[in-house]
Amino acid sequence: MDRRRWVLRGTVVLLLAILGVYLAFRGSTEHNVLVRSVPNDLALTLDGKPVAANGELKVKHGKHTLTGERRGFESHTQTVEVRGDMQLKMYLFSNSQAGRQWEKGHPEQVLEAEEEANRKYQERTERLTQNYPILQELPYVGPGFTVNYGASKSDPTNPEKLALYIKLTYPDGKQAATDWLAGHAHNPTNLELIYTK
Repeated sequence: MDRRRWVLRGTVVLLLAILGVYLAFRGSTEHNVLVRSVPNDLALTLDGKPVAANGELKVKHGKHTLTGERRGFESHTQTVEVRGDMQLKMYLFSNSQAGRQWEKGHPEQVLEAEEEANRKYQERTERLTQNYPILQELPYVGPGFTVNYGASKSDPTNPEKLALYIKLTYPDGKQAATDWLAGHAHNPTNLELIYTK
């Protein structure tokens, strides 16, 4: 009799634990996403479905596609990964007379968009400098070579992937460039090097 009672209690505890885990995970599949858009009247879609351009949205956990469009402005699409409550910004920039006319009547929103663009540019510059410390030394003119940087040829669609462009001006320039890189603690095998003449 005691054994049946223990089995029954164990089953009840197990069922309650499963129910608790289910309720905990079910409640965490949606997150609050606060959206701010400029222009504030743009058409915004999340995974192809229209949503409010400004305010709070309930968004499921995972990757989503956010697209902003408005006449007179460049459309923009970005992939976002929602892992918890977060903020998203969708800023469009004018590309026609209609967009510039809108900007004249909304200088505060134009200023906000410009501040955001500057912030993103600064963040990107800091990431590039961190990933490519050699940028602080470029352009460089050495004996028989010059070094500068540009878009990667191995990953041209990635704006944060860079290549070093080394222009050789003398026959021994390639060796001199390799020696210069190694002497400044830059491992040539970890860099995309593009030699030109």
